[in-house]
Amino acid sequence: MLVKCDKGREESTCNQIKEASLEEGRCNRSLAEVGNMSEQLAAKPKEGLSDVGKYDAQDCPGKGKVDHQGNIAPVEESVHMDYESATEPQAEAMSLGEVSGVRLKVTNQRGCENGPRPKRPNTLDMMPVKPANKPVQEVRADLSMAAPLDSKMLSPEIPACSACPSPGAEDWAEGRPHLVDTSSPVRQEMDAMPTADSDAQSKDCRGYQGSNEREGTVQDTGDSEMAEEAGLTSSSLKGPHPTAASTLAFGERRDDKWMGTPIGELRRSPQCSQPLPSLKPAHNHTVTVKTDFLRDGQAPVPYPTTFRDAWDDVTVKMPCSEKNLFPVENQDGSMVQSRWELIQTALGEGFDSSLDVQDAILRYNAAHAKRWDFTALNYLCTQGLEDCEVEHLFQSILPEMAKLAMSAPRLCTQPIPLLKQQMNHSITMSQEQVACLLANAFFCTFPRRNSKKSEYSNYPEINFYRLFEGSSHRKTEKLKTLLCYFRRVMEKRPTGLVTFTRQCLSRFPKWESSKTQLTRLHITCEGTIEDQGYGMLQVDFANRLVGGGVTGLGLVQEEIRFLINPELIAARLFTEALDHNECLIITGTEQYSKYAGYAETYRWVASHKDETPRDNWHRKCTEIVALDALKYRRFLEQFEPEKMIRELNKAYCGFFRPEVPRQHLTAVATGNWGCGAFGGDTRLKALLQMLAAAEAGRDLAYFTFSDVELMRDVSDMHTFLVDRNISVGTVYRLLEQYYCSVCRDCPSSRPDVSLYGFIYEKLCSTSTSPASERDDDITAGSTDCH
Repeated sequence: MLVKCDKGREESTCNQIKEASLEEGRCNRSLAEVGNMSEQLAAKPKEGLSDVGKYDAQDCPGKGKVDHQGNIAPVEESVHMDYESATEPQAEAMSLGEVSGVRLKVTNQRGCENGPRPKRPNTLDMMPVKPANKPVQEVRADLSMAAPLDSKMLSPEIPACSACPSPGAEDWAEGRPHLVDTSSPVRQEMDAMPTADSDAQSKDCRGYQGSNEREGTVQDTGDSEMAEEAGLTSSSLKGPHPTAASTLAFGERRDDKWMGTPIGELRRSPQCSQPLPSLKPAHNHTVTVKTDFLRDGQAPVPYPTTFRDAWDDVTVKMPCSEKNLFPVENQDGSMVQSRWELIQTALGEGFDSSLDVQDAILRYNAAHAKRWDFTALNYLCTQGLEDCEVEHLFQSILPEMAKLAMSAPRLCTQPIPLLKQQMNHSITMSQEQVACLLANAFFCTFPRRNSKKSEYSNYPEINFYRLFEGSSHRKTEKLKTLLCYFRRVMEKRPTGLVTFTRQCLSRFPKWESSKTQLTRLHITCEGTIEDQGYGMLQVDFANRLVGGGVTGLGLVQEEIRFLINPELIAARLFTEALDHNECLIITGTEQYSKYAGYAETYRWVASHKDETPRDNWHRKCTEIVALDALKYRRFLEQFEPEKMIRELNKAYCGFFRPEVPRQHLTAVATGNWGCGAFGGDTRLKALLQMLAAAEAGRDLAYFTFSDVELMRDVSDMHTFLVDRNISVGTVYRLLEQYYCSVCRDCPSSRPDVSLYGFIYEKLCSTSTSPASERDDDITAGSTDCH
């Protein structure tokens, strides 16, 4: 059940409601009312007989039902009654009532959809908004949606009743625009609400002062890499943490699969998106199609009409360039010939087996003939596919792919700029142009991209030669996934656009002094970012070389996303390694495959029809941001202030959108970013992403990937901080204190005090002090770190 309290009332009253005595008092009051009614009936037997039935279904929590004589009968099954249709005495018995002027609201937590979603229509106008849970009691009008209110799941580790937070002002670096309109009447009303007194706050913290140990758990999936991806945790460390506080009579809901705000209440595109301007080329935006020829259901027309050759250090060196030459020896000595002509000859001869594919690729990559290995491709064609599938592959799919690759001079007519470090630039191209580039990558035609010593050494690999080598089962499933994509685009020309944006920020929030309040959180141990996070800003747990090991052995979160949305792989062609203040945003990619498993258990399942609607630029409303986390050799180094600042700035860079009002920002769909092989602590990373999302003005949908304990811990911490109006700056200063007090001089590889336990203890120990004194105390502690 959910419980919300009106923050305008005293929190001490709210704490009184939590006590079990409330239930006893309600029962006694109900008995007294029934007794009075019985006396009235005895005095006037012919009057009010119809009113007796009003008490038949009255429940006395923990005791039973009240019968006609005022006796209590035990309750075997719970009775559900619609509050709005109940009579006045029934409604009073059903609700928690209005006690000491505090109104409570009861809703059903099961309204959130975490399972497979229904198909979504293709038009923006028909795109449905996920319905929120229908409350049993009417929502209070004075609790505005402008405030970041959470629907908090009851837990024995958190106070059962808490005040709704008042959003605070935001503290930005000089020149940074505010994302929240603090001048609105609703915002001013919320800011004017009184805070809880010190006695109530002290009482509310008593449940957080325990010192029991709690073991963090990762679901056993049978896959060591999946367990590793769940990340190192600090939940098993010793230290103060929440203990069982007093709970409401409704009991504990610890078996639920999600906590916090229902996911249906978070903003998604296209519903919340602002109107797009006309698509036009600009100095910071390259558009490779004719924008005035865009039509629904028709492939965009390339721009310009004829191929423009470029062979320099600011654009992609294309295989069809006349300057792409190949050395050839003859009797008269050394000479060169057009490599593109050689490619056309090799790919135009057709394929009868995987050996033909191998021979064709090595004909224009002769320097790598002794090094490149095609074992994985041979295995796929001889043992990984059915005979009919192999025949279709060689008779139809591969020849059509070769034709698509050779159409580069006709489709990719404009030089493609390199997205170099410290650039703010976008590239918008058609899905058909992307498919052409990927077909060339499959046949390994891109020049200067096969050596780490070339001018592209700081760029990801783009040619697929590493995908063909080795005998790993992973390679077979990867090839199946990518060939599904190529089959689909061969059968039907794609008609949409995709935008790749490199975003670089030079100014960031002042984390230690920020007054920004946390935004809403939905956290779940079920579902995935790409499915349940549709329409949100979806985080790719990226390598600094985007795509990571997608063309190699890698097969975790980033690589899987690049496989099922293969158009993401095109970013590897022109995106230089990400710097600390940069991210890559990709909008409009389409999902072509369904999959199951993870890492060693990954397998391609079937073709997927992506029903995501398109925006006015003909892009799928799928926005993915590539964020590369730091990799830690030692567990404790991630708590160093400069490392935490780096991760905060990186996440903020990915979440922030300049000149986009808050109401048009979608929620962020994320999870255990930078954990697993990178050594990040899941609880620290969750907290850092909360802070970055708050500064960027976005809500957060967090997927723990089956980790129930992490879901509960993060939700409890978020509830604890929001209920006390703890600002981003206060949380950051506590993180600095944790490093100075616990981690900096720790003799072991792991701290003895957990991060969350430290935060609970620090905030509860200062809860009886005025807000200014608490801030001074935390500031003084963090100052000692420097």
